Amino acid sequence: MSGDTYLAYDYPLLSAFWTMLVFFLWVMWFVLLFRVVVDILRDDHLSGWAKAGWLVFCVLLPFLGVFVYVVARGKDMGRREISQAREQQQAFDSYVRETAKSPGGPSSSVDELARLSEIRARGDITDEEFAKAKQMVLSGSGR
Repeated sequence: MSGDTYLAYDYPLLSAFWTMLVFFLWVMWFVLLFRVVVDILRDDHLSGWAKAGWLVFCVLLPFLGVFVYVVARGKDMGRREISQAREQQQAFDSYVRETAKSPGGPSSSVDELARLSEIRARGDITDEEFAKAKQMVLSGSGR
């Protein structure tokens, strides 16, 4: 046995905490790097050459490049993130509204009763037919 063997008691608890901290910071560094690269590519105000310059700067000198980018354009980075989130929420809300209003989509019993009332008011159905249709809508068997 010529090599040193390290057992659990050779690695103290403080060293374990430092290892976890370094690992956490390493993961956070990659998250920040990827967010900066995505923000560079997503920015509509930068020209193609400016995007290429920022990307080269962040790839060749990653720590300095990301630091300079966050200092120079960090505020706009947050604004772009918020505006994209708002646009996605508005697109989702409009999709939900359009889907709810679609004629092929499911209609509520209130809509069906209003439609039946209009048909009765026009005189297309009698009061007895309206009562039967209303009973079917309220019981849920008309769907």
